Amino acid sequence: MFSRPAALALSLLLSISPLHAEEEPSAADTPAEPAEELRAPLTERSELEATALEQQLEQKEQQQLHAGAERFLALWLPANVPEPNGVVIILPGDDESADWPQSVGPLRRKLPNGGWHSLSLTLPDPNNVAPPLRSAEPPETDPADEAAADATKATTEEDTEGSPATDDAATPTSNSQLDSAETAASKVKSIEEQQKAHAERVLARIESAIGFAEQQQAKTIVLLGHGSGSYWAARYLAERKPAQIQNLLLVAAQLPAGYTPPLDELIPQLQLATGDFYYKDLSADRQAALKRSQASKRHKHPTYVQIAMKALPGNREAEQEQLYRRIRGWLTLKLQAK
Repeated sequence: MFSRPAALALSLLLSISPLHAEEEPSAADTPAEPAEELRAPLTERSELEATALEQQLEQKEQQQLHAGAERFLALWLPANVPEPNGVVIILPGDDESADWPQSVGPLRRKLPNGGWHSLSLTLPDPNNVAPPLRSAEPPETDPADEAAADATKATTEEDTEGSPATDDAATPTSNSQLDSAETAASKVKSIEEQQKAHAERVLARIESAIGFAEQQQAKTIVLLGHGSGSYWAARYLAERKPAQIQNLLLVAAQLPAGYTPPLDELIPQLQLATGDFYYKDLSADRQAALKRSQASKRHKHPTYVQIAMKALPGNREAEQEQLYRRIRGWLTLKLQAK
């Protein structure tokens, strides 16, 4: 038999143990639910394509240039002659890489055989604004509360329909119109700021490429734009007016969406030796080329030359060879005219 104190202690122990067994685990023991992660800004398409080119092409072709705080890929090929004529800096169009298979890649590989270094740039995406970060999910609502809110809304609408219109009722509409106008103005300002930031990035990369060309002691530096790259080449020359560049080449020139001035206003004012190569098969391209030609005549542009070519979709290799030969011929004539 247990003594009385021992019996009391045993009874107390037995009464406490079940309570501990029924206690819920503490918060420290319960695994925390993973917090919803915010989505990181997406990598630009141009950066992804540049990374792919770094893996595909030989290291000696790759140049990592700097424009401000940004680093970007440029593809470099030296001229295959003992005394190079100079450097042709190639600017791809929107959504094109530094080795784009149409015009950009073929020209950068063919020009060295004609005595020119080639430097093809990676330009930033025209629409490089990342989607907004993902916010937390909205709180769940009680179905009963939703039903009550719907009933209140229905009652309010019935009362409104049954009552005559007043000046107070018109106020929300006026405020709504004002808010819409302010929102539209805010969107326009935001777009303008994005375009300005994009232009600064592009022009900074062209500036960096010209600096690299000068380091190669190039006798002549030529800017060659393909598609919308033609606009950026012309805009850089118009705004920065670099004394060391007196030659501009345009291939299938296009105006980037939303930008000004149009090419028929921008190009004639440069008064530089300009070769404007376009494909005459498409009516829109032909009409745009005609406007540029007429504007150049009005401005008495002395060294503007326009070259019409025929697209050869069934034989891309012949089409690219045709373009290279025409450009090489233009470059040769300009060098002889010096």
